[in-house]
Amino acid sequence: MTTRDPRAPGLARLAGLIADGTRAACLLALLDGRAWTAGELARHAGVAASTLSEHLSRLVEGGLLTEERQGRHRYVRLADPRVAQFVEDLAAQVAPGAAVRPRTLRAASAGSAMARGRTCYDHLAGRLGIAVTDALTARGLLRQDTGFALTDAGVEWFGRAGIALDRTGRRPLARGCLDWTERRPHLAGVAGAALCRHVLEVGWCVRVGSERAVVVTAAGERGLGVLLGLSVEGLR
Repeated sequence: MTTRDPRAPGLARLAGLIADGTRAACLLALLDGRAWTAGELARHAGVAASTLSEHLSRLVEGGLLTEERQGRHRYVRLADPRVAQFVEDLAAQVAPGAAVRPRTLRAASAGSAMARGRTCYDHLAGRLGIAVTDALTARGLLRQDTGFALTDAGVEWFGRAGIALDRTGRRPLARGCLDWTERRPHLAGVAGAALCRHVLEVGWCVRVGSERAVVVTAAGERGLGVLLGLSVEGLR
């Protein structure tokens, strides 16, 4: 007689949570790392607010989202970086081969912008994220040969650049995250989040549109060139 794995019920519940198009759309939208209102997510998913509220409640109860209320607004975000990693890794398994062909010029433009550069929860992804990752690796600041790891020189580089690394939590300092458009890993973890936060705060990258897309500014072209010797041709 075989013993049933005690993790099976939890895995089944998790699979049930994401096995719905509306809930999946919400999880993917929240990969931008920001808190969304229920109304914003309802419009994004193309469903009624009452319908979306039921889906959000299930995701909150299942531990995938956290929520807070401010006045009459209900805000939700991904529960933590582990949930973001889980969602992004799943998305990488079904794209781009299973991607739906854009039906409008606007949709095609949005998809192109996302492929050029975007946030993946709290770190950079797309061609921009890969370019940054490759530049760090080429300079001996990041190793990818035995898994993602900052070198001693890499840790010092972040300090010289004025980019603080929060090493107090359990989150890994550096982690590879499979990029679903480039099919290669980009930098995540504490270092990836710190670098993404820095380029947004100093205006080297700005968010565009209503999705996760980011674009490199003229200041960013200069700054990333000085900091990493990075050419952003084709990323602006």
